[in-house]
Amino acid sequence: MNLFRRSTPAPPPAIQPVERVTSVLGAGIVWQGSINGSGGVRIEGAFEGEIALRGLLVVGESGRVICDNIRANTVIVAGAVYGNITTQKLEIRATGRVWGDVVTTAFITEEGAFLRGQIRMEEHVEIDFGPMPELTPTETLIMAEKQAALSSQEKTG
Repeated sequence: MNLFRRSTPAPPPAIQPVERVTSVLGAGIVWQGSINGSGGVRIEGAFEGEIALRGLLVVGESGRVICDNIRANTVIVAGAVYGNITTQKLEIRATGRVWGDVVTTAFITEEGAFLRGQIRMEEHVEIDFGPMPELTPTETLIMAEKQAALSSQEKTG
């Protein structure tokens, strides 16, 4: 009899966040609108709108984001963010500036980083991403081809 073994049912499979950058909003680009779905996004330009991302959001050194509430699994800020952040993990780099309140389970900062707002640490953060956007048949085919290419790269690399 093993006193330390737990028998808990396996959790249901969840949508896994993407922890690498798959899309870039380059420096010099100004975008207004919304970014939502699954993937990793790096912003080097200026973005204003809504962000709900199952994955990684990186605001690069030249990036400027204005958003009422950023929702992403992981957020790395090396540029400027004006708005609240709800995330499982927040990292503010030395060049990063955040004006807004934060709710997170993990917080990393470098010397020189700036945060003006309140931070609330939780054991677990539920992020309301809303419904997944519907994909067109062409987008579905492109996503399947990208996934197959990534899988073959991981097997060979």
